[in-house]
Amino acid sequence: LTVADVAQLIRDRGIRCAIRGSGAGSLVNYLIGISRIDPLEHGLIMERFLSEGRKDLPDIDLDVESARRIEAYRAILERYGEERCGCVSVMETYRARSAIRDTAAALGLPPHEIGAIAKAFGHIRARGIGAALADLPELRASNLAMPQLAGLFRVAERLDGLPRHIAMHPCGLVLSSGTLLDRVPVERSAEGLPLCQYDMDDVEAAGMIKLDVLGVRMQSAMTYALAEIERTRGEAVDIDMIDPGDEPTFEMIRSGRTLGCFQIESPGQRELVTRLAPRDIGDLIVDISLFRPGPVNSDMITPYLDIRHGRRPACYPHLDLVDALGETGGVVIFHEQVLRIIEAMTACSFSDSERCRRNLADESARSGVRQWFRGAALRRGYDEAVVECVWQVLEAFGGFGFCKAHAAAFAIPTYQSAWLKRHYPAAFYAGVLSHDPGMYPKRVIAGDARLAGIPLLPPDVNASAADWQVEHVIRRSQDRGEPLREAQTREAQMQEALRVGLREVNGISDAEVAGIIVCRPDGSLRDFCARARASRPVTERLVLAGAFDSLYPGGPGAEGGQPTRRDLLARVRVLAGPARGTRASAAGRRTRRDRDHDQLTLDLDGRGDDVARLVPAGELPELSAAERVAAELEILGIDVSQHVIGFYDEILGALGVVRAHRLHRCRPGASVLVAGVKTSTQTPAIRSGQRIIFATLDDATGQLNLAFFESVQERCA
Repeated sequence: LTVADVAQLIRDRGIRCAIRGSGAGSLVNYLIGISRIDPLEHGLIMERFLSEGRKDLPDIDLDVESARRIEAYRAILERYGEERCGCVSVMETYRARSAIRDTAAALGLPPHEIGAIAKAFGHIRARGIGAALADLPELRASNLAMPQLAGLFRVAERLDGLPRHIAMHPCGLVLSSGTLLDRVPVERSAEGLPLCQYDMDDVEAAGMIKLDVLGVRMQSAMTYALAEIERTRGEAVDIDMIDPGDEPTFEMIRSGRTLGCFQIESPGQRELVTRLAPRDIGDLIVDISLFRPGPVNSDMITPYLDIRHGRRPACYPHLDLVDALGETGGVVIFHEQVLRIIEAMTACSFSDSERCRRNLADESARSGVRQWFRGAALRRGYDEAVVECVWQVLEAFGGFGFCKAHAAAFAIPTYQSAWLKRHYPAAFYAGVLSHDPGMYPKRVIAGDARLAGIPLLPPDVNASAADWQVEHVIRRSQDRGEPLREAQTREAQMQEALRVGLREVNGISDAEVAGIIVCRPDGSLRDFCARARASRPVTERLVLAGAFDSLYPGGPGAEGGQPTRRDLLARVRVLAGPARGTRASAAGRRTRRDRDHDQLTLDLDGRGDDVARLVPAGELPELSAAERVAAELEILGIDVSQHVIGFYDEILGALGVVRAHRLHRCRPGASVLVAGVKTSTQTPAIRSGQRIIFATLDDATGQLNLAFFESVQERCA
């Protein structure tokens, strides 16, 4: 009831709120409004969430919009009062990067060297620094193992696991029935929230309710997309009431065009959805559950896909397990199936089955579970070979599998995000680019939008909002880029485009963004400088990124002679005047005028009106296409005007490079040459224990996924 009150409180604030975890398996949670997932429809088991004999309180985790997580916290604190509600803390301990940074600072290394050394290491334990230097090819090639740094690394390794500082837990809140301050020491967090000095284990041991309210960026992205749909189209879409069986959405998912979608955008997931070919929400639940360590370690993916697509018949260790494993053709995928197997073969309750499943994750308790399971199953008349076969599956899967209730909770936003991408792609991309919820950098998402036929528009001082927005522009022909003349209505001539937000400009502050928006419209660069009061470096970046192009359309060749971006850059420097205060700063004698030397200064007595005469239009050449893209990448991190790989099309064609959209035509097993911009790398743990580097390239036609195995990393990774 407390969590139901919290969930409704959050929703009443207009914040999206959804359940995650095993709590989705509780019919009570569904009926009182915490969850929107019917456990009867999906065959979920209550005991996976709350079983008899469980000593600790069950978890009911809530997902909220990440952008409004602190707002949700404040609403809960207002409702229950700070005297009995606070945030859970976490003790941050030293890992490799933090240990190197603090040790290097104590030894007096320059800050830029400290950053370079620390960033060379991944997110590993501090005690693994020496092993990483010896084992990882990229670190061996970096010369970090030089004698001068040996002492630094030796001291840093000894800091492993030591407390560094207290921090606010990313999702935990504590509720106490008594006065919290009588039971828990409390301090103020950096956000001004009450922070309990107990961590999550201490809080549960003390018998208080711990709420997990997690910020999920995809929830923010979907909320933003829905707002953009209403703003640009006037349509109020209720994402929670959409058709759960929309065929165009599932067709898009089956094709693997899921970049940016929740849970199914990684290279491995995009491959899996194309092989699995989901047809409904139930298939998405299976897909999310399959892409987990348990099914991978048990080698369940290939058998399941073969059975699903009729390449082999369904196979059950015993006919008594048909009910438990029927939905997946005899392949164990969910925790709930583990419970049903144990219940069927031992005649114990689901509560006892859940206790056994939990003990499967504990190596010290696993042998005891095996003896109990084997004895109980043999006493019920099962053949020893059957019992051993089933135990092998339980042992490999039970401790590392996935809860079907959790997968069902994840399948809902997965489907909703895919539905938005299929039916409202521009708004979807605007949400994803504004809230950055996935594994890929914004450059990849923007490239995917371009591939979907959605134009990218540069930042504009008069048109850009703080974040990405949808705009309607005149549709252009594919070949010559000219407006379509055959369209009879204005609506048919228009298409949706994405306008880059001002926050994407490197180095711009929120205050400068607000100043630009409040003071517009601007009629000229001088007008902007007089009203927006942005710093000179930010104004220069806006010029180079094309944010003033709409004020001076056509360039120097246009009627009236419009200034080029280089002209505007020179005018900014004229308006700003010479840099002052450098020598005074070096001597420590900074006046207020010196401290403001990076602000644009204007002569408002009339003497500055001849700035256009000092830098006439066309005085300096316009930026080339390559220079524009280079400026965009440096200032925005995104190649807006065109994909950078486009400059190399001719040479790549001459080299015989195969583009991503043509790879499916290549003969299996053939050697091909590919090229592109590296957009991401991952080194996940895999079953064999070898180290594999997965890299993703973007070649303007799609994504290329590469795998570098350990045997070749020394010479080519």
